[in-house]
Amino acid sequence: MPKKDFIDTCDFSKAEMQYLIELGLKIKEAIAHGYYPQLLKNKSLGMIFDQTSTRTRVSAEAAMTELGGHALYLAPGQIQLGKGGHEGLADTSRVLGDLLDLLGARISSHEELTNLAKYSKAPVVSFMSDQDHPTQALGDLITIEEHLPVGKKLAEVKIVFVGDATQVAVSTMLFCAQMGMQFIQYGPQSKHMPKDLLARAKKLAAESGGLIEVSADDQVLKGADFIYTDVWYGLYDQEMGKEEYLKLFYPKYQVNEDLLQKTANPEVKFMHCLPANRGEEVTAAVLEGDSSIAWEQSENKKAAMRAIFVYLLNPQLKCPTKNEVKQLQADLDDLLAREI
Repeated sequence: MPKKDFIDTCDFSKAEMQYLIELGLKIKEAIAHGYYPQLLKNKSLGMIFDQTSTRTRVSAEAAMTELGGHALYLAPGQIQLGKGGHEGLADTSRVLGDLLDLLGARISSHEELTNLAKYSKAPVVSFMSDQDHPTQALGDLITIEEHLPVGKKLAEVKIVFVGDATQVAVSTMLFCAQMGMQFIQYGPQSKHMPKDLLARAKKLAAESGGLIEVSADDQVLKGADFIYTDVWYGLYDQEMGKEEYLKLFYPKYQVNEDLLQKTANPEVKFMHCLPANRGEEVTAAVLEGDSSIAWEQSENKKAAMRAIFVYLLNPQLKCPTKNEVKQLQADLDDLLAREI
């Protein structure tokens, strides 16, 4: 089976994403009952970060540990790659791909992430780039699956993303398009989705039966099952300063009790990828309120990581027969007993 990577939210098919949701939930259930299946025993993950990270880094490292594997944090200055280093991306990718079973990377340039995957023999997972955030997407799908409205299937869900076209907004739009869901970005026109990404999502939605829209009209909030938001100024955005963003988004696009009421859905759920700026894109009352599932999202980053890692490595998880183990151990015993 050829190597698979997960560097774009749509790298996996609809069927694969549905499988990953089920796998993530099943492993989560097993661990909740005290059973830690050692599905990644003796496997190693290398984690390259050129940006800070809390949830993504911790969830990836914990996921490997819980399933019997190991994660190595490769920060700037700790390996030869990057500023002050002596090795280019292609060579570093080849070396790490030979030494490790998996690579995860948070690199600001999606083009560099693509090249990392191109030269690595090991599967590569995007821990976010300037384009999108695939592992967040799967974690969010798992969370939505756990909180599906009564009587609704995943494909019948309506998500309104309030605010800027961040990487998380892009990933949310893409997974909605792929899974046949309804996605609407509600925000100022100048901050709507880039035309190329919007066209891509609409094409996917036409095939899956989904619906993708962008709007500055608060009427789109009506009937939403999930209201999602993100910070208004992000890791890679250098277009505007904080005060300019606040003038553009506040107060119309702040998720508060009034905005939730405009959905006309008393069971609406609030989502946030975190970290959050209370009092800016969301009020503390909403973030900490009964409608919020932001903290479940954070927890499910780990469920997503476990599923992704197991799925990518599953074809390589070869178990030797009892006779092979017996012969290998005998050979090792002979070598260790040999006098030199």
